[in-house]
Amino acid sequence: MSYLSSLFLRAAAAFVAVLIFHGGAHAAAERIKDLATVAGVRDNQLVGYGLVVGLDGSGDQTTQTPFTVQSVINMLGNLGVTLPPGTNLQLKNVAAVMVTANLPPFARPGQPLDVTVSSIGNAKSLRGGTLVMTPLKGADGQVYAMAQGNMVVGGAGAQGGGASQVINHLSAGRIPGGATVERAVPTQLGEGDSVIFELRDSDFGTARRVVDAINIAYPGAASALDGRSIQVRAPANSSARVAFLGHIENLQVTPVQQAAKVIVNSRTGSVVMNQRVMLQNCAVAHGNLTVTVNNQAQVDQPPPFSGGQTVVTQVGQVDIEQEGGALFNVRGAANLADVVKALNTLGATPMDLVSILQAMKSAGALRAELEVI
Repeated sequence: MSYLSSLFLRAAAAFVAVLIFHGGAHAAAERIKDLATVAGVRDNQLVGYGLVVGLDGSGDQTTQTPFTVQSVINMLGNLGVTLPPGTNLQLKNVAAVMVTANLPPFARPGQPLDVTVSSIGNAKSLRGGTLVMTPLKGADGQVYAMAQGNMVVGGAGAQGGGASQVINHLSAGRIPGGATVERAVPTQLGEGDSVIFELRDSDFGTARRVVDAINIAYPGAASALDGRSIQVRAPANSSARVAFLGHIENLQVTPVQQAAKVIVNSRTGSVVMNQRVMLQNCAVAHGNLTVTVNNQAQVDQPPPFSGGQTVVTQVGQVDIEQEGGALFNVRGAANLADVVKALNTLGATPMDLVSILQAMKSAGALRAELEVI
């Protein structure tokens, strides 16, 4: 066999391997961009304290929020307005607020940011207000942006005659493009000749598949450091490195299926489970317990001319009623649809289902991790 024929066969084998890898993963494949992030490329939170002015009488009650008055006095002093000592300001159109924003990676001075403005006093509404220039600081105490602008509040409210009606939330709003970046945060794409990809969910199987996908496109470039971090050799030139990372982020990978898990919200009674949840045969009995408490007023009237007083006493009555709980046979199920069908046969409410799932887990019939949030 000639050298050209051998080279052709090896190239064909590599092409078939790529087709098998991507063809089998096409149905449920995801981009590496959706599975992992580049280490060091992250947002930074900013926060600031400011004042919203121009409210229609719905601002802070200054007697209960003295920091609002102090902030107004300080602001006027910085603008050259000096108030006589002991001045008692009665403000209705001003509210103290906290301003928050996210500084995205690679942000440069002059770039606009969206900000969220939230009342910290007792203002009834921020609708129609204007945020006065507010510095936004990072965790290091440095100012990275300045915010100012008219607020957008997605709500409405009205009151009159002792009645009131509120739609949505009136004590918080947003200012699209309301902040301007004043300081950039240095962001490095890796150190030296390598870049680290960090999986959003730690998993050894998914890490191995990501490494295989990268090594098919760039042989020998990737290696797994652990179940979350993947080290990839990257070009030293910044322009070539950006193009390299852009190509890797769009590679298709099929992540391994996550462990069976049931999430239970004990406050709302919500139950969510993934497709790996399985049940074993078990018997479940449940019944509704009803407790009724009644208070009745009983009047004790003294005899005529006895000099006694009429006394009103409360007589309490407590009734407990429990419906008969039948014993249900819950058959084992191997997929999510069968699990839901088996649990529906119980006819339990979501709150009852939380207790039933916990009991199933204790009995070993629920083959999944039960997490209560």
